[in-house]
Amino acid sequence: MLRFPGSGSRIPDDDVFLGPLDLAARVDEALAVQAHAFGLSDDEISVRRQIVLRHLTYPGARALGATRADGRLVGFVYGMPNDRAHWWSTVVQPYLRLQGHDGWLDGSFVITELHVHPGYQNRGIGRGLITGLTDTAAQPRSILSAIDIESPARALYRSLGYRDLARQVQFPSAPKPYAVMGAPLPLLRREEPYG
Repeated sequence: MLRFPGSGSRIPDDDVFLGPLDLAARVDEALAVQAHAFGLSDDEISVRRQIVLRHLTYPGARALGATRADGRLVGFVYGMPNDRAHWWSTVVQPYLRLQGHDGWLDGSFVITELHVHPGYQNRGIGRGLITGLTDTAAQPRSILSAIDIESPARALYRSLGYRDLARQVQFPSAPKPYAVMGAPLPLLRREEPYG
């Protein structure tokens, strides 16, 4: 496991450990982190719970978690090899095709979700989670989607080598457009913490 010492005044003297996560067993804890990080309603959490549990049945799906020494989950990431038949791929494919990036749907590992509790952000945890997950991917590249605004998350992804493949992607029932980003694997390394 990777160890990230806590620092700053928000959470003094905490240690955060990164390692494999049984996401199915800890799905409610993970969604609580996502709700804090992403601002989800109870109805959205209920829908996402079913989605996460379904995703975990897909071949090659895996997760990493960031836990404090007391076992509390403060961050997680999960993903899987992309499959063009998955719902996400069917939504983003026309946008990627228009930009000449349709081939990114093949041979890619998808970062499905990455969230760090706000009290633990900007310590390198998000960076450690995403690189830890993709370092073991058999695919030569990774893709993900993020809300299409300039944000700390997008800055983190860019610092890892992700670039925009398509922008203004509309997901059904999502109020804001997304960007689809892709990066060759392994991801870039950098000393400064971003997530």
